[in-house]
Amino acid sequence: MRYYLNIGSNIGDREANLRKAISMLSNNPGFRASAVVESKPWGFRSALNFLNVGVVLTEEKLAPMQMLTLVKWMEQEISEASHRTRDGHYADRVIDIDIVAIDELRIDTPRLTVPHRHLPERDFFLIPLAELAPDWRHPASGLTAAEMLAALNPESFSTTPCGSQFDR
Repeated sequence: MRYYLNIGSNIGDREANLRKAISMLSNNPGFRASAVVESKPWGFRSALNFLNVGVVLTEEKLAPMQMLTLVKWMEQEISEASHRTRDGHYADRVIDIDIVAIDELRIDTPRLTVPHRHLPERDFFLIPLAELAPDWRHPASGLTAAEMLAALNPESFSTTPCGSQFDR
């Protein structure tokens, strides 16, 4: 299976936080990382911008729920801080790893939804995905990441390119 992940950080040394997560994934034989983009927080207010990087993995041994367990473990290894406030709203975070898509699978469970339910709305998901997988199509809409990005209102974009690239 091909897993498309998005890794973000907006607290502390954001680049070092991304590097930690990438180092935990980069031994995968199908590992590739996108260029880094900086984005404003989505879904909550904060003065701290995120750095985001897309990652693609070819992981034939892990089922989707096993991959979810792995990325949640990675988040805890990097930082035990919660991604949510006490009342359940988004919060600033050292690291956030989202499974954006898995091949052209559709999964909708209480623990995992793929493609990510906010994928078509988040330019910081779509820009790295379009770079890494230009031919990937959303299993419900049939649109590529670039087509979903083109459908967004440019005024809603929250990203700027950083020029950084994470190599293996």
